[in-house]
Amino acid sequence: MAMIRSLLPRLSLHELRTSFLRGISSNNLSASSFHDYTSNRDDDLKSKLLSLVYPRRNATTVLQNWVTQGRKVSIYDLREISKQLVQRRRYKHALEVMKWMEAQSRFQISETDHALRLELTIKATTLTEAEDYFTNLPNIASQKASYLHLLNSYVREKDTKKAESLMIKMNSYGANVTPHPFNSMMKLYIATSQFDLVLSIISQMKQSKRPRNVLSYNLWMTASFELYGDKYVNMVYNEMLNDKNVKIGWSSLCTLAHIYMKSGHTDKASLALRDAENKLSSYNHFGYFFLITNYASLKDKEGVMRVWEACKRVDRKLTCANYMCIMLCLVKLGDVKEAEKIFVEWESQCIRYDVRVSNILLGCYVRDNLMDKAEALHFQTLEKGGCPNYKTWEILMEGYVRNESMEKAVFAMKNGFKMLKHCDWRPSPVIVESILQYLEKSGNLEDGKWFLKVFRDLNLASLHVYQVLIRMHVAKGKAVGEIVKLMEDDKIDVDDETMTLVEASQMGSLS
Repeated sequence: MAMIRSLLPRLSLHELRTSFLRGISSNNLSASSFHDYTSNRDDDLKSKLLSLVYPRRNATTVLQNWVTQGRKVSIYDLREISKQLVQRRRYKHALEVMKWMEAQSRFQISETDHALRLELTIKATTLTEAEDYFTNLPNIASQKASYLHLLNSYVREKDTKKAESLMIKMNSYGANVTPHPFNSMMKLYIATSQFDLVLSIISQMKQSKRPRNVLSYNLWMTASFELYGDKYVNMVYNEMLNDKNVKIGWSSLCTLAHIYMKSGHTDKASLALRDAENKLSSYNHFGYFFLITNYASLKDKEGVMRVWEACKRVDRKLTCANYMCIMLCLVKLGDVKEAEKIFVEWESQCIRYDVRVSNILLGCYVRDNLMDKAEALHFQTLEKGGCPNYKTWEILMEGYVRNESMEKAVFAMKNGFKMLKHCDWRPSPVIVESILQYLEKSGNLEDGKWFLKVFRDLNLASLHVYQVLIRMHVAKGKAVGEIVKLMEDDKIDVDDETMTLVEASQMGSLS
């Protein structure tokens, strides 16, 4: 209790608990309000399916009950419902709707339906299941309509062999007529550093008179730079200028600017970015943050702020990701005060408190060893309804360890470990070692046992961790038989030092 109160210079324990619960309530309310239920009527199939929300609930059951009650449903309704579920990222339920729809013999399933079913299978299940579905599609037309989803999955997996095999197969069907599959292959070759194969793809497109789009040229410029430097890139860019089917926009100019930066031509990079600014949309924010990031890389704060102000004039709501981008760029440029101003601006208009935004300033304060400001910000986020994530606790943990506030560090680590079911985060070896040293010095066996249990659950329990816990038991005159049994279960090889500790423990228990 004293340790918790030491963490709360401005809030009582009751106030913190109240604000934390209020934050949870606020988040739940926001999550619910996100779903635009089109009808509240009990007899509306769309409402029933959209209101399932939780993945463990089954759309198939709802559909089957609906028709069992003698009610009708059309394929057009199911397509529309699936589309709305996808918009809400409810891929599992959308897939269940599509599966049920395909299972009804009275429905005529189109190539577009097959394509959506394949896409949802990739998103909601496994790639293997998606491959099986693709193989068993009823005709070539359905495969031609669907294969890009499978190809893009291979690109994400960097599976060159499967991607090339699929391209050859689909080319034999006459499917590769747009730039999209060729662009996907070029992305794959760039990701695997096979830049020469990108140029082979371009040659193939030219020979077969396949059209190229903006992305094709951007990828071509990127690969050309890696192989031959910026002079060859200029040749590609000039060819792009002369391509009547391609309109050069901000993305190509950003690609060019990035290449100039890597070549050390900062003046040329700045000129390219200024040209890109003139091509940004006045209807959406897409593109603005690519420029902001590039200007930050050039250490051009004026450019960063100019594009940010232009971005705010677009008649669209800025997202949390937008605010995170500008704050990260300003922190990178060393202007924490400006980042703080933008954070206050975000706080004043945010509907749901996203702790990822506050984490940017939290990390900045910890790196600058401003733990008072870090703690004040942390409790401010709790008061405003923010729920800490693993990164919040990791940042605080590092700050507490650096300041040797080890009791607080253990508190933060415990909270961080609670998040591990939902992510792959693991504390750094330096943090782990510092916590272990503190636990051994404090002699707190309860915390030591908790630490060991968590590490065993994560398959991180090492000989060193066990040795620390054995030494803690020996110092307290406690038996270590149970710990030795756990070491055997974990197949931890016992060295001479550990055997000496175990024998010392046995001698202590005998005396």
